[in-house]
This record gives sequence, structure tokens and C-alpha cells, in this order.
Amino acid sequence: MRYLLLIGLGGGLGSMARYLCQRWMAIHYPHSFPFGTLIVNIAGCFLIGILWGLSLRPNGMNEGWRLFLMTGICGGFTTFSAFSMESLQLLRAEKTGLFMLYVVCSVILGLVATLAAFRLTQS
Repeated sequence: MRYLLLIGLGGGLGSMARYLCQRWMAIHYPHSFPFGTLIVNIAGCFLIGILWGLSLRPNGMNEGWRLFLMTGICGGFTTFSAFSMESLQLLRAEKTGLFMLYVVCSVILGLVATLAAFRLTQS
């Protein structure tokens, strides 16, 4: 139960940070290209990379901190960061086929699912 609370607290903070970053970008750099989301995704990937590296060090962070920071804050900020880390974990484990399958399926099937769901609501 404690881990769920840590993840929920981190997720809430990450979601609020995402909203604030996207709003700031939209106000200061109004454009049809989603710069706010792009910046959030890149920043989230950079942050989860730092946290992942730190968590693998001897005497790295404990399970509670890892779940709060990586699953909670990074997950609430952007799930793209989790996707990036999981993809790289597959590569590090030399599972190139699974890496390719995961990346292609995530991107293509995600886009197809979004389009299909959108079209279902428009008919």
C-alpha cells in the first residue's frame, strides 16, 4: 500500500509538472507544432535516464524512491520516458528482435488505436 501511495503522489506531481510545462510553452511559443509535448517527452527521457543510471549504482536508491521518482513522477510527467527506458533495457539485454517489435508495435498500434477510437466516437 505504501508503494501505491508513493507512485500516486509522484504521478500527481509529474502530471502537474507536465501541464505547467506545456502551458508555458504554448503561451511563450504559440505554434501549431506541439513543442510543449516534445519538450516534455525529451525532458522526461533525460530525467528517467539519470534516475535509472543512479538506481543501478551500488547503494543506489531504494525501492520506494525508485517507484516515487521513476514510476510516479516520470510516469506522470510522460509515459514516453518509460517507453524509452524499457526499449533500451531490451537492447541492453541483447533482445534486438523484442526491441524492434516493442518499438514498432507501440508506435504503430498506438497511432492506429487512437485513430480507431477517434473514428468510433465520430460516427
